[in-house]
Amino acid sequence: MSTATVTYPVSSNKAGRALSVYVKETKYEFLKLLRARSFSLSVLGFPLMFYVLFGLSNKHVVEGGVNITKYMLGGYACFGLIGAALFGIGVGMSSELSFGWLELKRASPMPVMAYLFAKCLSAIAFGILIVSVLSAVGVAFGGVTLTGIELIKMLGVTIAGSVSFASLGLFLALLMPTNAAPGLVNLIYLPMSYLSGLWMPIQYMPHWLQHIAPLMPMYHLAQLMLSVYGYQQPGSSLAAHWNALIGFTLLMLGAFWVVFSRKERNA
Repeated sequence: MSTATVTYPVSSNKAGRALSVYVKETKYEFLKLLRARSFSLSVLGFPLMFYVLFGLSNKHVVEGGVNITKYMLGGYACFGLIGAALFGIGVGMSSELSFGWLELKRASPMPVMAYLFAKCLSAIAFGILIVSVLSAVGVAFGGVTLTGIELIKMLGVTIAGSVSFASLGLFLALLMPTNAAPGLVNLIYLPMSYLSGLWMPIQYMPHWLQHIAPLMPMYHLAQLMLSVYGYQQPGSSLAAHWNALIGFTLLMLGAFWVVFSRKERNA
């Protein structure tokens, strides 16, 4: 009597399992950050509070063809998405590394890249959430008008900016002591935000500070965001801003990978 042979698909399941790991890790990373009120309320609340205080107070103010409320929407959108990336990854991952969380992940069957991918994708998700909330507040209470194309471009710049500053967050997480991480991030985040013109139109800043701004990666992100409304600095090149942001991202990713690989070899 012959017996029937049953075969089971294996190769397709392997790719599906790998994708499932990445999706689940990203889902739980996002939910973890969302449920951590000290993080979610601060990264959502601070840019919203500043925009309400300083942006909406300039409702209907137009200077030199620039709607100040709309200008500050772009600036505080960048401020918010950068904060989500630096605190969510830089501070959060620094704490997890000190508790040996990465070693535990490495000992499990989960690929380390899924851990890093989830961090970056969660930063993008929070960036989109922050920019969406600020835009809704600007339209509802600030008299800001946004076309569908402008909103789509804003979200595109948000994704690019979140990836860029997530790379900085990854690099900082490997270098900062856990206890000092929040303070060190603020020492980088707040002065650079001011110098890059995120809090006020850069033409109102002292001339010597205006010359420092192009050295800041946040400045180039802000100019890309403001270009959505046609409010970028006169004579500035969008290609130059994109090149500066991409170059900064690649530099941070390269520096992160060098330090991370060295830590992996010494582990």
